[in-house]
Amino acid sequence: MNEFWEAKVKLRWAELADSYDVVVIGGGGHGLSTAYHLALRHGITKVAVIEKSYIGGGNSGRNTTVIRANYGIPEAVRFYQRSLELYENLEAETDRWIMHRVGGNWWLVHTEAGRRTEQARAAVNQAFGAKTDFVEPEVIAREIPGINMNPLGQFPVMGASLHHGGATARHDRVNWALAEGAMRAGVDIVQDVEVTGINTSGGKVVGVETTAGPIATETVVSAVGGHATRMADMVGVRLPIRTHPLQAFVTNHYERKFDPIIASADLGFYVSQTARGEMLGGAHIDPEPSYSRRAGHHFVNSIARNMVALFPFMSGLRVLRQWTGTCDMSPDYTPVMGVTPVNGFLITTGWGTWGFKAIPAGGEAMAQLIATGETPELIAPFALDRFARDRTLADRSSSGTH
Repeated sequence: MNEFWEAKVKLRWAELADSYDVVVIGGGGHGLSTAYHLALRHGITKVAVIEKSYIGGGNSGRNTTVIRANYGIPEAVRFYQRSLELYENLEAETDRWIMHRVGGNWWLVHTEAGRRTEQARAAVNQAFGAKTDFVEPEVIAREIPGINMNPLGQFPVMGASLHHGGATARHDRVNWALAEGAMRAGVDIVQDVEVTGINTSGGKVVGVETTAGPIATETVVSAVGGHATRMADMVGVRLPIRTHPLQAFVTNHYERKFDPIIASADLGFYVSQTARGEMLGGAHIDPEPSYSRRAGHHFVNSIARNMVALFPFMSGLRVLRQWTGTCDMSPDYTPVMGVTPVNGFLITTGWGTWGFKAIPAGGEAMAQLIATGETPELIAPFALDRFARDRTLADRSSSGTH
């Protein structure tokens, strides 16, 4: 930790007013980013962010810190590339250190079918703005420290797509930077207050009920993680969302510097090194839907063997801590953003295992929608009504969804 940078952070907590132009439910990355961009880009500051726990205490504080844009369909590549670019400038814009570090995202393949898939993904990425190349095994052996090119004797590394802009950032610092920026501009951010109801009249939002009292407003943004369907139920909107746990862990300190972010769908894990030197590992979502945040030994057991097979040096490390977040999964593995049938009730959900990557662009787009009344082109494909219109966007370009 850098004490100078820690000392610069100043958070100003507020009491709820009786009315707001916009109420954002959820004080995680997407809620804070929406409020930040409303205030800083559009001058809309009569905004409340309501968090039932503490800012960043939900999924934003339980992710694996990876930022990337190497998705499999044009709509997703464009959106996440915008977010990646905003992340690159976030430290300068907020004057806060978020520990942003570019290391490149290597997506390893172990079969001929995998080679074709990643070659196609690299081509789509290049066509829509995300710099990604397919690289051969000799490049991987030279550039990735400590890798075993034939783990378990049956998964030879046969190539990889290399997403050059792949990066990491410290999740709590991202939340603090956005919260502090919004607060300085006049946004009220309130912790330990729960929204218990959303009031409507004539198909329009007119206010919210909270444990701190009622609030009048005509615009509510649901930016919660894990309980998006519960918020939508309050206004009679049904969301195509199922929630699954996602576990991760970090080891004790690894003394050597390990820059790349590695993923292998065939071996079922991803790994990177944190700013503290810990090796961070994760895998797929738990198959059964649940709101549970309980971590289990079965998760470590299911991936440790494969991780050590690919990176033998990890056999000397020990699991330091383990945690679980909850992932709101849409049927097509693509986010759901924008308006709903209830006038004034907006959603940003369905973030699955890729929500942290999308925080800057998601907030920027939602703020633009609120300020202008027009859905930005960048998120128009992610509209809720795409399911009714049979315009789904199937994209499982994340090892966490497999």
